[in-house]
Amino acid sequence: MIRVTNLVKYHGPHRVLDGPSIEFCKGQVAALVGPSGGGKSTLLRCINGLEPFQEGEITVGDLKLAGGRAPAKADLLKLRRTVGMVFQQFNLFPHMTALRNVMAGPVYALGRPAAEAEATARRLLDRVGLGAKVDARPGQLSGGQQQRVAIARALAVNPAAILFDEPTSALDPKMAAEVMRVVDDLADDEQFQAAMVIVSHDLAAVRRIADTVHILAAGRVTYSGPADEAFAAGGPVETME
Repeated sequence: MIRVTNLVKYHGPHRVLDGPSIEFCKGQVAALVGPSGGGKSTLLRCINGLEPFQEGEITVGDLKLAGGRAPAKADLLKLRRTVGMVFQQFNLFPHMTALRNVMAGPVYALGRPAAEAEATARRLLDRVGLGAKVDARPGQLSGGQQQRVAIARALAVNPAAILFDEPTSALDPKMAAEVMRVVDDLADDEQFQAAMVIVSHDLAAVRRIADTVHILAAGRVTYSGPADEAFAAGGPVETME
């Protein structure tokens, strides 16, 4: 579903991504792990068109983004319709209810009728355990509840891939567990065939849900392979710095 090839990304003089090549497959959960500053979140932002990159190529379905040039607006719109993203800091619209936040993508990006979008939003909020909070605004919700709304919002456009950028890093352990239960539910749902990519320092959660693991350190891939192998005694995850 997603192919990253020889990606190079600079922040000023610093080479954040140093040529990683990774593939993320439909129907699988892939985890990006590694030391802080290794380029994991930057890679996700490049995939979703939020960060330009200088060299290499990203292919999402039949859409290609090339390094060194800004993507066309039509390509960015197509990309955003294809790839959902869940951020660390929720990024909900503060003036909108939970229901309206989830409806926004289908209505404004996909041009869906409001009644259809509302039915979908209500179903998704039920799925993440927030059916009773449809009329609450973000300021009336806990951090874990806001993140679950953000997951429902990402799912509302029926994405072919969904990216989770450290979705529990801003939450306390109880709230983080609430959010990971939703991610676990998606990972276990055989009907949900989107590619899922999660950046996380929660190795216990990664071990539980991931099919494949990619270790990113200093902007390079140091390991790509099955999660069972990655977490084996003395394996790549145990020995990574």
